Amino acid sequence: MDTLTQPKITGYRQLDEFDAALMNKIKAKGVELGELVAELRALPGLDQRWVSIGATDLQTGLMALTRSVAQPTTF
Repeated sequence: MDTLTQPKITGYRQLDEFDAALMNKIKAKGVELGELVAELRALPGLDQRWVSIGATDLQTGLMALTRSVAQPTTF
């Protein structure tokens, strides 16, 4: 993994290599889930309202997982 020193972002800590790898793992799953949602949106006959609700809930879950790693100190 390339070493990158990030500029200080208010409310966030500097991630170490382990945490960055966890974040990248979560983000990769997000890409997979986004592709699944896109497939579901393309299928006629599905209740798209529920597809949208599922997509929103998945985004919320992924955001919660990334926040669990990043551990922001601000709202």
